[in-house]
Amino acid sequence: MPGFFAHAPAGAASADCNCCSTSRRGFLRGITLGAGSLAMPAIARAQAAAPAGKPQELTKIDTHHHYYPAEAKKYGGLGGPLTDKWTPRTALDEMDQNGVKTSILSMATAPMAWFKLDVPESRSMVRAINDYGARMVADYPGRFGLFAFLSMFDVDGTLKEIEYAFEKLKVDGVGIATGYGNVYPGDPKFFPIFEELNRRKATVYFHPTTQNCCTGIIPGLNDSVIEVPHDTSRAVMSFFMSGNMPKLRDITFLWSHGGGTIPMLAERIDWLMKTLVKNTAQLLPEGPLAEFKRFYYDTANAGYPSSMAALTKIVDPSHIVFGTDFPYVTTDWNAKALRRAGITDEQIRAIETQNAKAFLPRLRA
Repeated sequence: MPGFFAHAPAGAASADCNCCSTSRRGFLRGITLGAGSLAMPAIARAQAAAPAGKPQELTKIDTHHHYYPAEAKKYGGLGGPLTDKWTPRTALDEMDQNGVKTSILSMATAPMAWFKLDVPESRSMVRAINDYGARMVADYPGRFGLFAFLSMFDVDGTLKEIEYAFEKLKVDGVGIATGYGNVYPGDPKFFPIFEELNRRKATVYFHPTTQNCCTGIIPGLNDSVIEVPHDTSRAVMSFFMSGNMPKLRDITFLWSHGGGTIPMLAERIDWLMKTLVKNTAQLLPEGPLAEFKRFYYDTANAGYPSSMAALTKIVDPSHIVFGTDFPYVTTDWNAKALRRAGITDEQIRAIETQNAKAFLPRLRA
């Protein structure tokens, strides 16, 4: 049977656990080019070399925190110096040392190998990954939430997994990639999935990757430097051009890394779409800027003065939430960056501890 992702993307992820088990018929080595998988370890190593301080009061909420069940490794393409060392204990140690009360677990962008699996294997793998995340949530009350991993191209299987994830596992939302090969989430084939997520008033968290078109497009330059943030912008634009945004008003969209390049381009997009795309009024009746303002954005590897200046000019600071991209980037790195970003202490406190509560009911308990 052909793979459920015929258009295989490049991606990044890694793993460790003994929670669930499934069979595996083909080990296909993938390349790990997702956000931070190659560029970020140097940053993380530098941070790890610093002496550890005393544990902080647990107040922060991390909405961009990756987990790596060993079950996922069986399908190939995973591994690396940071992700190989991941365990629930290392995650908790990172949180305790840096004042994080709750982290919302998500898979980083999946490696290419996974998208060559046949439908039964892919469904088993997705179920095992989500069951493991739910086990962590149950085993460490109050410390973790979960964005369920979805298979996407297997639409029927994805709809069933959404039902299972929300009804049985009580997840906080779902996590998907910004693209799959050269296929973006606004593609018509994915609309039944987003229609169901809209019906459930779900939070949908997007993690960037690089597409077949653009992997290694600049020789010698790691894709994490510019292609990963650009891919977030492309994913957003795929929704805009689909004409489906007015039909998805009950989804909470959460974009990684401060929205990639969107904040700097938002007003350019707004003007040029209205100028050059004749049916913009039909696609986006309230205009592109209004859509940008509805979204939420995390601060993972985006808490820089220029990034935050652009983002806070476009969206209300209440739509910005704390994220780390752990284990690719440390919590300490992100927290310190945010304090140098030129925003107020009140805004920082809200970003770190309050804003995510608007769309994640678990955090209000």
